[in-house]
Amino acid sequence: MAGMRGRQTVRDMFLSMAVIGVVVAAIYMFIPHDDTPAPVKAVDYRVELVTARRAAPYPVLAPAGLAQTWKPTSVTYERQNADAWHLGYLDPDGEYVAVEQSTAPAKKFVAEVSHQAEDTGETQQVAGETWQRWKGPKYDALARTDGDATTVVTGTASFERLGEMAEALEADKDSGQNSGTGAGASADADSDASAGKGTGTGTEQSR
Repeated sequence: MAGMRGRQTVRDMFLSMAVIGVVVAAIYMFIPHDDTPAPVKAVDYRVELVTARRAAPYPVLAPAGLAQTWKPTSVTYERQNADAWHLGYLDPDGEYVAVEQSTAPAKKFVAEVSHQAEDTGETQQVAGETWQRWKGPKYDALARTDGDATTVVTGTASFERLGEMAEALEADKDSGQNSGTGAGASADADSDASAGKGTGTGTEQSR
């Protein structure tokens, strides 16, 4: 008799769990769900840009005149890390593009910021300047060295988009349109981002 009651208890427990499961599933089905990822917020990097341009031993570059569909997402300047300047963007196709500058050894620096891309030996002309093409499993890159500083435009975007960014770069203190507010900035990248690269002078969002 006790054994029968025990079996009934176990059976009742499983039946109760099954009923609860059905109820929970029904509730879940009828509750609206929005699986759309939250849009990446743009950053206003003007303060960081001014800070970097005052501190860096090379002309710090930022884009001017980009279309509103380019969105700045991350920015850092790390003076103690070979004066590393980082500016991350999402291009009009939603691909990641970053501007990286540093006085670190060029070959090591390009490989690091491009996630181990390799020099293809090919070049790309951008606004009359020659950039080296690097290609990698994660990011591609355009790179060039002027004096002690190396500039890299890298990311998941096509070489055409990387070229657009490279062509827009300028060293003037007034970086013009799209310096964070011109791209519909609501304030972030880096990731990309993601992923804080800064040391107090920048804002980084996961990439």
